[in-house]
Amino acid sequence: MAVGIYPGSFDPITNGHLDVLNRALDIFDKVIVLIAVNPKKTSRFSVEERKEMIKEAVNNPRVEVDSYDGLTVEYAKRHHSKHLIRGLRAVNDFEYELQLVAANNYLAPEVDTVFLMSKSDNIFINSSTVIEMHERGIDVSGLVPQSVLKRLKK
Repeated sequence: MAVGIYPGSFDPITNGHLDVLNRALDIFDKVIVLIAVNPKKTSRFSVEERKEMIKEAVNNPRVEVDSYDGLTVEYAKRHHSKHLIRGLRAVNDFEYELQLVAANNYLAPEVDTVFLMSKSDNIFINSSTVIEMHERGIDVSGLVPQSVLKRLKK
């Protein structure tokens, strides 16, 4: 069984993330959405809230949601996955991702990264932009799943 790991902060998950996830399911038998926990970063939502939002938005038996505060490649090795899934929106995403791939290759050369390009209508969507737009009173209902929208409104 081919297992792909889709790591990210998902704070919150967006329709752009869901697009990448759904296309990854065309490639992999199972996808683990891995919430990367970074204690140095301030998050809008707790890890448990993010897990709930993702599970509500996805509801697919082939998708597992987990969290981890270590290196993603270490998690991949522990879960017998040889593939990380990353979404790309623009050139600056590629530059950042290229550095991550180089570091991951050094640590775990057996773990590969699969890049999926965002569809053009999702290129500008990222979690920070969604939150900022929502805080300024802009309707973000077309950018996030309902599970996120209801929590943003709280």
